[in-house]
Amino acid sequence: MRPVANWRAVLRYAWSIRLIALAGILSGIEVALPLAGDVLPIPTGLFAGLSLLVTAAAFVARIVAQKGISDE
Repeated sequence: MRPVANWRAVLRYAWSIRLIALAGILSGIEVALPLAGDVLPIPTGLFAGLSLLVTAAAFVARIVAQKGISDE
C-alpha cells in the first residue's frame, strides 16, 4: 500500500479528511462526557450519533470528486 501522489493536497483540501477528524473529536467528547458528571445535561449517545452521521458524510465525500484536488 502506498499513498497517492498528491497526499499533501488531499490532507489539506479533502472534505473526507476534515469530516473524519470531526468524527474523531465527537467520539472523544462522547468518551469524556462521563467525566463531566451531571454538570452538563447532554443525553447519552448524542455525540456518538453525531459521529455516526459525520462518518457517513465522510464516506460520501470520499467518493465524490472535489474541486482543488487533482487526480495524479
